[in-house]
Amino acid sequence: MKHYSYIAVVLLFAFCLLTPTLVSAGEAEEIKARMLDRLPLINQYKAEGIAGEDNQGYLLVLGIAGEWTEVVAAENADRRLVYEAIAAKTGATVASVGARRALQIRESAAPGTWLQTDDGKWAKKQ
Repeated sequence: MKHYSYIAVVLLFAFCLLTPTLVSAGEAEEIKARMLDRLPLINQYKAEGIAGEDNQGYLLVLGIAGEWTEVVAAENADRRLVYEAIAAKTGATVASVGARRALQIRESAAPGTWLQTDDGKWAKKQ
């Protein structure tokens, strides 16, 4: 669990550094706070196999949708804001930022996390 927290903090720190031209400091702090508040649930969903990380840097509900669908949708909306801010700052596309983030997530994910490979296949990380 600590590993996920470290990665989230790094991503959120990068987001805060890269967002001044897109969102106000207050908005960036709100996004950061929302993501940190959701982190325990996201980690739980991934540990339980309810959600997995796709190859575009977003969470995906695996199986039947439930009350967690709303949390995953909110997380993905905030991730999109982060990716948009980074893309605007670096000149990259939102898709390429998300794909790069997916690689980082894949490398640092805890064993047992469902991950989507570049070719679209799903597997649990060993």
